[in-house]
Amino acid sequence: MIRFNCDYSEGAHPRVMEHLMETNMEQTAGYGEDPHCQRAAQLIRGKCGREDVDVHFLVGGTQTNLTVISAALRPHQGVIAAETGHVNVHESGAIEATGHKVLAIPGCKEGKLTAEQVRKLVEDHYNDETQEHMVQPKMVYISHPTELGTLYTKAELEAISAVCREKNLFLYVDGARLGYGITAPGTDVTMADLARLCDAFYIGGTKVGALFGEALVIAAPALKEDFRYFIKQKGGLLAKGRLLGVQFETMLEDGLYEEMGKHANEAAAIIRKAFADKGFPFFCDSPTNQQFPILPENVMKKLSGKYAFADFGKVDENHHAVRFCTSWATPLEHAQALAADVAAL
Repeated sequence: MIRFNCDYSEGAHPRVMEHLMETNMEQTAGYGEDPHCQRAAQLIRGKCGREDVDVHFLVGGTQTNLTVISAALRPHQGVIAAETGHVNVHESGAIEATGHKVLAIPGCKEGKLTAEQVRKLVEDHYNDETQEHMVQPKMVYISHPTELGTLYTKAELEAISAVCREKNLFLYVDGARLGYGITAPGTDVTMADLARLCDAFYIGGTKVGALFGEALVIAAPALKEDFRYFIKQKGGLLAKGRLLGVQFETMLEDGLYEEMGKHANEAAAIIRKAFADKGFPFFCDSPTNQQFPILPENVMKKLSGKYAFADFGKVDENHHAVRFCTSWATPLEHAQALAADVAAL
């Protein structure tokens, strides 16, 4: 079975494992105060083009999301997200469990929020004479790439950022798959852009070559104060924090992170071309490592004998949107084998 069902099936890039082994017997301070975390943080500041950002390392994406959101919001406030957003769909109510409502916006084209949608939601709230009886919008959450593999343009992010600053909202970007986003063909968004336009974002490691872990970047002064207290309170202050620092140090010091992203996107492009050449439509236009062809049930059954992929649900009586997901570890030969089988359908 060749697995295209997710981008975290494998362990970690061999160079990450090698560096973990090389540093295994070092004695360092704990809780992220070691030289590896410090160096990784400095590498991140370099990519952001800012020395004034705070960098924290957390174990996973859901934990990062709930820690940031709960730290930023007061008890009566909520976070705006696309209806398909990860915090709304795939985190088992983790945000709601912190006491904050996800204010989901339906009908977001290709999983992306727009500045106009954010503006309307906020203005509708404050134009309602009973506003104090409702959850107050205070943060905008977006993913880059989105849950559908789509990307924001720099202009779209600038527009959302401008509305957030006008309306006094925090802007937070989930970068679980950021490595695949910043290396996608045609993108004009960089880490430096995120550091400039967002109050906080994270650089995903779990899905992009690390054993585990995410690197959170905080730009807004209002979010920086006491943030380590929040990480500790939410169970995210890893005692052996240097394990996170070693991994990000390895991935970011000489372009490995971008190399892994490009590889996954190259494998995904092979798959995308195969389905397109065969005439299958797509649920959305993704330039990253997630591809969503729409397939009849008989084709799904035939391919599932050899390949693992995700069913995203029916689009009509006989067709499903499915997801083929590549990763930093996907052999190009696996993508080519799938392409050959699709061509032979």
